[in-house]
Amino acid sequence: MLTKTILTLAISGMFAAANFAPALAEDASAAPATATAAHKLNVELNALAPSQKGCMMTFVAENDMATPINKISFELAFFNDKNAVDRVTVLDFRDLPLGKKRVRQFDMPGVKCETVSRIIINDTPVCDGPAAGECKAALNTRSQISVPFEG
Repeated sequence: MLTKTILTLAISGMFAAANFAPALAEDASAAPATATAAHKLNVELNALAPSQKGCMMTFVAENDMATPINKISFELAFFNDKNAVDRVTVLDFRDLPLGKKRVRQFDMPGVKCETVSRIIINDTPVCDGPAAGECKAALNTRSQISVPFEG
């Protein structure tokens, strides 16, 4: 009887360990993602406001990467109310020091704010500071208004 009890406990322990091992594997695989999640280039579409030229676009950017950015520009595609690309342009966000938020405004001539239905960052053609491709890889976009903003 004692042998059966020990055998039952041993088998139960093996099943418990087998069920626990995937949880450990998930935790181990999640650790690197969490570490890289801290290194982001956050760009927020904050406001669109009609201007005399067209549409004043306000962005808030924050460099939470490991390296300061001396100069960065984004290639943006603007979609109109028919969901067609209205224009593609490159905007110079200048420098983005580590851990500092920067507000950047761009007056887009000939653009009516009310017809902008979506904005997409296609590329980061200039990213001086981090290694090649790091700015695009670290990009994290969001919108504070009803117009979607994607990276």
